[in-house]
This record gives sequence, structure tokens and C-alpha cells, in this order.
Amino acid sequence: MSGTTPTPSRSQAMTVLLLALLLGLQPVTTDLYLPALPALTQGFGASMVQAQLTLTALLLAFGTSQLVWGPLSDKWGRRPVLLGGIAVYTASAIACALTPSIETLIVARTLQGVAMGACVMAARAVVRDLYEPVQGAKVMSQALSGLGVIACTCVPVGGFLTDLLGWRWALSSLVLFALATGALIYFYFEESLLQRNPNALQARSLLHAVKHIVRNPTFQAYSALSTASFAGLFTFLATSSFVFTQSMGLSKTVYGLLMFSMSLSYIVGTFICRWLLLRISVQICVFWASLLSLFAGALMLLVACIGPGQSWFGAWAVMLPVNIFLLAHGVHQPCGQSGCIAPFPDMAGTASALNGFSMMLVAFGMGTWIGTHMADPLMAMAQGIMLAATCLAVIGSFAVRKIPLPKAPHVSKASQTTNTVRST
Repeated sequence: MSGTTPTPSRSQAMTVLLLALLLGLQPVTTDLYLPALPALTQGFGASMVQAQLTLTALLLAFGTSQLVWGPLSDKWGRRPVLLGGIAVYTASAIACALTPSIETLIVARTLQGVAMGACVMAARAVVRDLYEPVQGAKVMSQALSGLGVIACTCVPVGGFLTDLLGWRWALSSLVLFALATGALIYFYFEESLLQRNPNALQARSLLHAVKHIVRNPTFQAYSALSTASFAGLFTFLATSSFVFTQSMGLSKTVYGLLMFSMSLSYIVGTFICRWLLLRISVQICVFWASLLSLFAGALMLLVACIGPGQSWFGAWAVMLPVNIFLLAHGVHQPCGQSGCIAPFPDMAGTASALNGFSMMLVAFGMGTWIGTHMADPLMAMAQGIMLAATCLAVIGSFAVRKIPLPKAPHVSKASQTTNTVRST
């Protein structure tokens, strides 16, 4: 490592890479694992309830743990939380790969969810540390483009490793991803939080901070935006395998290609987001994306109602509205995740944690609802996406549109970004 000072553009590129890897822990941990789930379930002689618990326990731990990690990062800084989180994630990934039983796997996956919560929460907080709100939305869209690329490869790689080498090797790949991410954090990332909050963990101070955040109209609007958009995505992920492989009888390969197209649409959406933000405000950008979401939801519901049994009906008919929804999702997530923490430069960790918790809580609720409506998986998918799209239309038209992002007086400078990411 040289002592030269990196340029702002070089520093931002490294920052975006680190953010993409940290945010990408979520699809890596869930999507890459999915192809291995039937094999390990059979290998352990486990029930489907136990198998699903390896996913639901992870998501619950992921969502709830952020409520602790957020204040910790506001007091101690992002770097210690990131390093601690990635270390625990690596250890739990090793435990998953070597697990002797399904019960041990559930415990290891729960610990993995706790560690993932630290990394994803801190990544979102770093964006607020380094950038003013509008620029933060642009940087977040770049990082989420990287997440989309990672998501594209997860299902095919997981399936390939499982078929070729076995499910333990698929889980072992998580160890390599974590080690690479941890190395970049250790060698290239310096503390982004310039002013720590020594009272962040005090009960009275924490309660005051939570009340202050959740009562803020900007947080309410933009957190609702990211949560509703994620609910639509989660609905598709939770029902897609039943729709395409069981109901339509498609192969795993074809299913993987459909998931790839979904991720590609999301990536395109993040590029559209950056293009729009150069020309129009965040509010107008979200408004048009919310109308696109509503169109996608209505089209999805129409396909589900009249499509089955028709000569034209097929996977393409289902994926058309899904891909349209994912285009809008690529706009909603960068704007929502950066916007909800914009008013809280001194409490970005706590705000990020509350936003992450709300997304996982709603996802858990959607998962519970979906589980009771799987007699018709396609209709469950359509109704869930339509519900999310309707919420997005209301949020984009009446909440976000009326709330401009704040312009903090101490917005980050290029010098701060430069000092945060080291050069090679």
C-alpha cells in the first residue's frame, strides 16, 4: 500500500465496490443457498419446516439485529462494526459448511443473519456519512447495480456447485466471498463517521433517537418507499419457484434464466435511476417509478386472472410485469434507502437499522400471508405484487412527492471520501 493520496473519483469507485459487496451479502446468503436447500434437506433427513426455518431464522435475525448494530455503529464507528460483523459472518459460514445436523445449521444461519445485519446496516450508514442526500442516492444506485450483478450469478453458481460438488461446497463459497469482502474492508476502508455519538447506547438517549427518527416525515415516506418495494420483490422470490417449477413444470436451468432476467431488469433500473437524477428531482423520479410499479402490478393481476388456460400464457407472460416492477424497484431502492437516513447525519446508523428492520418485518409478514395462500401460487404472487404496487403509488404520489430531501449544512466533501478509502 502506497502513501499516495487517491483522487475523489478513485476513492468513490472503491467506496461503491465495497458498498456493493456489503449489500451483496444479502442475495449471496439467500439466493446462492436456495439451490442447495433440497439436497441438504434430503441429506439430513429434515422436514420441510426445518428446511424453511434455515431461511426464516436468518431473515428474522437479519432484521432484528440491525436495531442493536445501528446504535453501536453510531457510538463506536462503522469500521469496528463492519470488521466484527464480517468476522462473525465468516465463522458462521464455516459452521454452515461443516454442520453435522439440521439443528446446528439453523443455529449457524441465525448467527449468520445477525452478522449480515451489521454489514448491510453499516453500508447504508456509510453512504450518509460520505455524501449529501441527492448524491447519496446516486452512489447508492451504483452500489445496488453491483448488488444486481452479484444477484444475477447467485442462483446459477449455487446450482452448479451443488450439482457438481455437493451442497457443502455451495455453502463454502460464502466463506470465500466473506473473506474477500473482509480483506477489502481491513486494507482499504477507514472510518467514515467523523463525529461519534457517545450516548447512542444509553437507554434514554436511544429511546429519544428512535422517537425522533420514526416521527420524522422524511424517514416515514422514504422508509415506506423502500419497504413497500422490497415487499413486492420478496413476494416474487417466495412464490416464483412454485409458479415456474411446480405449476409450469420448468427446469431448474430455465428457472435460473428467469431469475437472471429479473436481476438484469433491476440493474437496468438502477442505471435509469442515475440517469433520471441528473435531470429531475428525487421526488419526481420516485413518482414516475411508482406509476410504473402500479402498471406492473395491474398487469400482473390481469395475467393471473385471465392467463391460465390461454394459448398465449406462459413464463414470459408472468415475467413481463415482474421485470417492469423490477425496473421501478431499481429506482425505489436507491432513493428510499438513502432518503430515509438523509435527515440524520448524527444518527445514520440507528436510522439505517430502523429502515432495515421495517423491510424485514414486512417481508416476514408477507411470507406468513403467502404461506396461507399457496393453493394458487400465481394468484398469491399477483395479489402480493399488486398490494405492494398500490402502496408504492400512494407513497410516490402523496408522501415522497411532497417531501424534498434535506440539504445538510455539513455535507460530505470529496476530501472526506478521499480520507475514507485508501489507495493501493
